[in-house]
Amino acid sequence: MRRLIVILAAWATLWTCAQVRVGISWQRSADNYDRVIHAITAVGAEPVIIEQLRLPGLEYEDINIANRCLDEHGILLQPWAEQLKRDTWHGSRAEQALAGVDAVVFLGGGDVCPTLFATPQPWHGIEVETNHDATRDVSEYLTMTYCLDHDIPLLGLCRGMQLLGVVSGAPLIQDLGVYYDNLGKQNHYVHRSDCDREGNRHYVAHDVLVTDRGSLLWSIARTDTIHGAPSWHHQVVGEVNGTPLRVTAITHDDGVDIIEAIERIDKRFALGVQYHPETAVRKHLDHESDEHLFMSVQEGLAYFRALVQAAQARLNP
Repeated sequence: MRRLIVILAAWATLWTCAQVRVGISWQRSADNYDRVIHAITAVGAEPVIIEQLRLPGLEYEDINIANRCLDEHGILLQPWAEQLKRDTWHGSRAEQALAGVDAVVFLGGGDVCPTLFATPQPWHGIEVETNHDATRDVSEYLTMTYCLDHDIPLLGLCRGMQLLGVVSGAPLIQDLGVYYDNLGKQNHYVHRSDCDREGNRHYVAHDVLVTDRGSLLWSIARTDTIHGAPSWHHQVVGEVNGTPLRVTAITHDDGVDIIEAIERIDKRFALGVQYHPETAVRKHLDHESDEHLFMSVQEGLAYFRALVQAAQARLNP
């Protein structure tokens, strides 16, 4: 009888988890969803691709924001950025697009338009780092502000963390190489590899220091030092003063602290990490040659499992 109870309890857990629908923020290429889809399904939840959201009044050509609404670098012009920051998700299709979605993952990718910062900044001026996608920025900004306003659990990965910072009023360091140069420090490429002979970059694995044992991140990682965090980025949240964010992890390199995780203190579960746990999962499952450098499958999946548990707690208070 006791064994039957245990079996039934296990089935009940799986059934409850299967009801959680985890949205994935919109981007252009379906190929980029694969790693996160696998992580979501591996923890027993249902992945849902969120539709593209559009800012009312902004001009579009097919799915893209019209060129006349962008500058020569593809950055959203300031008047439209100000409307987006002012109106947030209101007037968009966010409510319809997120109906029935219990949690959302925001993926990695290109630079966030600096016109969207609380205090706008000029473009960093590095031609090889010109990879803005204002169309995606607008869609994800609308999606994220709806999630925050409705306390829908969210997990931001790399760019997703940067967007959480921007939406919450934090500035971004637009290029770590320039930042290190301005400090008179050496960039050791801890956060992304230098270019190889073919001009390609690769993920690097580095340690992340958890700074708050009362944080969401600590409850996931259960350690003061996260080893083998897969990293590939050249931008990062600069600081969180005056925002509803707290810093919960850093890296320390050549005397410089770089923010690796942020959390919204006013929300149930709004966590951003500057690294890619989903990449660690995929590297191990694909048996890539460098898999031994990165966190384990279970360590990577722990972030998605925690997100699903937060969604369950919201559904069943």
